[in-house]
Amino acid sequence: MSTPAPATHDTTVRARQILEHRGIRPTSQRVKVAEILLTSPRHLTAEQILVALREATGHVSKATVYNTLNLFVEQGLAREIHADPERCVYDSTMAPHHHFQNADTGEMTDIRPDDLSFARLPPLPPGTEIESVDVVIRVRRRV
Repeated sequence: MSTPAPATHDTTVRARQILEHRGIRPTSQRVKVAEILLTSPRHLTAEQILVALREATGHVSKATVYNTLNLFVEQGLAREIHADPERCVYDSTMAPHHHFQNADTGEMTDIRPDDLSFARLPPLPPGTEIESVDVVIRVRRRV
């Protein structure tokens, strides 16, 4: 997983602009979460964001982090990747793409859509259409 960089004046300004552009009121806590997740391409769990916030600012509630992440997902600023049943990773890249997931470290790496192709897809259930295709290719270190 990528480690969040310390906030700078530039990342704070950028985070505030991202929120305001989507009509989200830039409270101090929302800006701090946005600085960590939204100012560069990242794949982070809520726990990683919580740890980064606590290291940088002291106390922040878990509920605040989850509520903010849910708001970002609802507003199209981040997407949830359910990499496995026990954790959810928040991805700041909203353009279509896929992922490698390192089974040893949990790290996720983006795959450009052009680097993956499908010869065919299975027939869709009646009355449905494709909304998106998300591929996670799990890899591990060779032994």
